[in-house]
Amino acid sequence: MKFSRRKFSKLGLMAGVGLGIPLGRTAGPVGRLVESATVTSPRVEQFEAPLPVPPVLEPSRTDETTDYYEITQQEGTVEILPGYETTVWGYNGLFPGPTIEARSGREVVIEHRNELPVPVSTHLHGGVTPPESDGFPTDLILPPDLSVEDLPGHISGTVAGISHGSKEYTYPNQQRAATLWYHDHRMDFTGPQVYKGLAGFYIIRDGIEDELPLPDGEKEVPLMIADRTFTDDGEMYYPSVDPSLMGEHGVLASTSFGPHTGVFGDTILVNGAPWPRMEVSNTKYRFRILNASNARTYELAIEPSPSEGNSFVQVGSDGGLLSEPIRHDKLLISPAERFDVVVDFSQYSVGSEVTLVNRRGTGRVSDVMRFEVVREEKEESEIPAQLAPELEFPSPEDAEVTRRFFFLAGVLGGMSTINGNGYDPERIDANPRLGSTEIWEFDADPAHPIHMHLVHFKVISRDGGPPGPYDAGWKDTVFLDGGNVRVVAKFTPYRGKYVFHCHNLEHEDMMMMANFEVV
Repeated sequence: MKFSRRKFSKLGLMAGVGLGIPLGRTAGPVGRLVESATVTSPRVEQFEAPLPVPPVLEPSRTDETTDYYEITQQEGTVEILPGYETTVWGYNGLFPGPTIEARSGREVVIEHRNELPVPVSTHLHGGVTPPESDGFPTDLILPPDLSVEDLPGHISGTVAGISHGSKEYTYPNQQRAATLWYHDHRMDFTGPQVYKGLAGFYIIRDGIEDELPLPDGEKEVPLMIADRTFTDDGEMYYPSVDPSLMGEHGVLASTSFGPHTGVFGDTILVNGAPWPRMEVSNTKYRFRILNASNARTYELAIEPSPSEGNSFVQVGSDGGLLSEPIRHDKLLISPAERFDVVVDFSQYSVGSEVTLVNRRGTGRVSDVMRFEVVREEKEESEIPAQLAPELEFPSPEDAEVTRRFFFLAGVLGGMSTINGNGYDPERIDANPRLGSTEIWEFDADPAHPIHMHLVHFKVISRDGGPPGPYDAGWKDTVFLDGGNVRVVAKFTPYRGKYVFHCHNLEHEDMMMMANFEVV
């Protein structure tokens, strides 16, 4: 049955009123409306901080088939705003966390130890991962001194059960080279825990990519873009109903954030630095761009634009390299999407200042970072016309089932829903057969970045027409700015229970998530 938007608007009102959900609650079946004071970050001079690059983590040991890592999730103190100390919850106490560099076909095992005061669950976003290592929202790692009886609410529907103190995650990496990322995925509290710093890059490499003459070394740079708000003393401000994250979940109501829109910050960070600057030569650079914001979508552009050609040459998407490069003058990137692009600074003379801007922002959030062209160098890279072998997408003609899902943000603080239902970790909303191909049709009101675990998919239509300019390649997250998108996916290689959800993290915590089980 296909629902009209009018019918779903009524369902949204029912979710907020008919199910007895008091106004202002952002997730869960009960709540209250609490107004919050406006918080404005201390003023920071833009383009003063140098761009940091997250360190690459070394394995603790290796054997013939596997690289082993150890990561401790813990509090750390870092200087994000100049002159201020900020407490973060980070992987090894860092924000962003350390980068994991893996090889396609070589297994990675990561032991995550939890020294935070709250439960955690770690998801490798974009990973083709067995269900027990996928970071199911109730597969929690508890702090060593916390018992299940101390947890808020009832924890149910686990895939791999509850762990105490630590857990090993196994990633086979039987997939193409791609830019992935790992982040917290705890049910009801993903938003605040990612906001506090639990996010890091996970980059898979393979022989096909190794052979390409794309920029590499210091000219291949990951860019994690995220917005945050800070208090007067430099601490991150997330408007939690319960700042301990151990009681009632949800966010406070405000004019700048809330249950319908998600949490927006007033300070743009790139790799954990506010509006940084990066010195470059007049050559090509490869940027692995990740939108790690909770709710903000960016329309990235370069000012001034190059005198010839396009600002960005896209070479990869969520699931890895494209078959052929695509040229863009701007990039629309919603939360959790990745764009692998090359920028050619040979179009600018030495001494030029080139700004990465956000055309969806106003005021200070309309700027992201600045590049300073400081030296001439010989160009040693190029963008080949053929990047990866022709991508073998599943054919819509082979689809056994077409499923339809409508994503509706909570009305007046009510529960957010998929097909009128809030999240239940025990309910199965789809049961694709192992190895089968299916078409999933997503409708959204208003705007939602939709993420599927386990599989990568191809966008086959948008609003009844062809895919949009940013839909190319293998995707695991697709942005719906209202409207309709149809995708085709093959459900392989694992049986088990996974989730799909909106990656506006406040919407996710407001129950805009559902389970599918590959049978």
